[in-house]
Amino acid sequence: MDDMDQGMSGFDDYRAPSNLLEGRVILVTGAGQGIGRVAALAYAAHGATVILHGRRVEKLEGVYDEIEAHGGAQPAIFPLDLEKAEDTDFQALAQAIRLQLGRLDGILHNAALMFNLAPLENQTLAQWVALLRVNLVAPFALTRACLPLLKAAPDASVIMTSETHGHDPAAYWGGFAVAKAGLEALGKIQSQEWGKFPNLRLNVLVPGPVQAPQRTRTHPGEAKQTLRRPEDLMPRYLYLMGPDSRAVRGQTLVC
Repeated sequence: MDDMDQGMSGFDDYRAPSNLLEGRVILVTGAGQGIGRVAALAYAAHGATVILHGRRVEKLEGVYDEIEAHGGAQPAIFPLDLEKAEDTDFQALAQAIRLQLGRLDGILHNAALMFNLAPLENQTLAQWVALLRVNLVAPFALTRACLPLLKAAPDASVIMTSETHGHDPAAYWGGFAVAKAGLEALGKIQSQEWGKFPNLRLNVLVPGPVQAPQRTRTHPGEAKQTLRRPEDLMPRYLYLMGPDSRAVRGQTLVC
């Protein structure tokens, strides 16, 4: 697992048992659409009680209804605008999880903010602040707020979703690429600091090109049928969230 580009070897064929996440409570940020929505459905289908985070309640309610329609455990909805959230908001969310669900066994950080591609000279300070807050600061702050719950779990997994241009920065991706690159650094630092806790692990996953709203924004003329669907990535997301990946720690895994 030392070579991060080889870290996904064997994950493609992973077949999760139907009860992989039974009894676990998983928080998914950005659960209203794209990869976050599909991951929330997959986690629920494999036994988890899923906490749905996003900004738009109506989208979260749609995912909520899908989970219940498929016989999953009743999910919870916690809307929060990550661009505006302060420490007190993250602490309040963690406290609500403690009071309503009593435990937390994993977090999938998938919420993202992206503006149109542009040269650095055309990107504003306000845009950079927003990009850093949503894509980098929020995963740090939310993980920190939830850490007491994660420490109490017998086997807790945190997944941070990065992006190709954070892993390999390129022109015109600006503040978004910088924030996602910072996410990979954050993941390594946090994982090292958790080294003394055998029940805690964190990994960063780079999905690569996939059919998602963000991809449509940055590549509007691209033929969607040439891309993988979010569903195609679920073996990786299930593997990293479930107990079979206990030995995988501090990795940046590239699909």
